[in-house]
Amino acid sequence: MLSACLGNSYVKHKRGGMNGEIKCGARIRKRRTAQGLGIEDLSARTGLDAAYLEALENGEVTTSLGPLLKVALALGTRLGTFIDDELGSDVCLSRACACSSPEQAQQAARGKRSSFSFYSLGAHKTDRHMEPFYIEIRPDEPGAEHPLSSHEGEEFIVVARGRLLVVLGQERHELGPGDSIYFNSIVPHYVGCAGQEQTDIHAVLYFPA
Repeated sequence: MLSACLGNSYVKHKRGGMNGEIKCGARIRKRRTAQGLGIEDLSARTGLDAAYLEALENGEVTTSLGPLLKVALALGTRLGTFIDDELGSDVCLSRACACSSPEQAQQAARGKRSSFSFYSLGAHKTDRHMEPFYIEIRPDEPGAEHPLSSHEGEEFIVVARGRLLVVLGQERHELGPGDSIYFNSIVPHYVGCAGQEQTDIHAVLYFPA
């Protein structure tokens, strides 16, 4: 996904508080035990520390999309299996007002401060294969580094407001409102504000199961 969203960003559901972490952890444990796997087995598959995974299942840590994606891939399921509030119908309609309500947002941090607000546009779509988001990106501190990250999958981004910086390997691209970019996430990448103003984007992510 977006490098900051998958690498070092920690995501917290505002509506559920710690209940969101407990629900997510319980779903991971249920999926793991159904496959006859122990914590150490999952640790070996994901490369994540067993103690961290145990804390994650117990709802003792705030979830991060990066490790959560590794767990989903290791268990052969989609990311939404762990983060959806509930299963819904096969049609998922999102109104514009939902992307302006802080109560619908999930927060993520890059470094020491909150850098993103996520609005899931597919949380109630049953058995989806893509993860659509509306994301508000706040600028990094002046002089901050832009670490690259990579993972399996694909990303499609459309800029709604502001200027977006996308770094793909050695290439740098600056996008404005209405511009879009589609790339393979395995390419080391960074996505963030091109200046010191907030940037809003629509992002559709695909993660192979």
